[in-house]
Amino acid sequence: MKILTCPAQLQHLEGILRKSLPLTLPVFGAVLNINRGNPGQFEVVVDKWPEFGALLARPSGEVASGDMGHCRRGVTWLPGKCQVCSEHPWASPGMLWAALGAWGSGESCWRQGGTGRYWWRELRPAPGVRVGSLSPSHVDLLNGTWPYGGNARSRRYLAEILRRFPQVCLQDSSGQPVAWVLTDHFGTGAHSYTLPEHRRHGHMQVALTVAAQRAHARGFPTFG
Repeated sequence: MKILTCPAQLQHLEGILRKSLPLTLPVFGAVLNINRGNPGQFEVVVDKWPEFGALLARPSGEVASGDMGHCRRGVTWLPGKCQVCSEHPWASPGMLWAALGAWGSGESCWRQGGTGRYWWRELRPAPGVRVGSLSPSHVDLLNGTWPYGGNARSRRYLAEILRRFPQVCLQDSSGQPVAWVLTDHFGTGAHSYTLPEHRRHGHMQVALTVAAQRAHARGFPTFG
């Protein structure tokens, strides 16, 4: 096994994975984050280089066992093909395919075939609502509204991704959260929620579109 630490190799890996989308979505976001400052302190391991057959994205310096709080490692082997795998403590591998870039689908985003150029439908917050951000003081609110939350471990996880990764929050006129979108180590949507009293006003569509626009600007894939 080889840990890729050379920036040139990691950039080359990003290009390889991009050409194999959407198959490589489960780890592609992690590699993008690594190549953009590595806010999650992750590393990439391959069985060999450059002709790798298995790829693993994991927390840097991870040991073979133990509770890492936010992520567990995994690897899948398939001779003759590039096989990628990542594990998440609260989601099945299939759920990891819900990459942030995919939130730009539907009427909010469309692509001119073969050009790589995207157009975004203009969506504006409802009157009295503005685009803002969450703060560490909102961790308990996030933990209480997340389907996998309500415990100390989930609270640590949410506090970490809130501190490390991009997020979008719609706020009311008093600055209180209305709806939000959080992302994680793999560039996926970790926690998206609209408070019940603010639903059916299109807030989540606006929040997801803003998040997708920002992700696309950072080089994350968008599918429409």
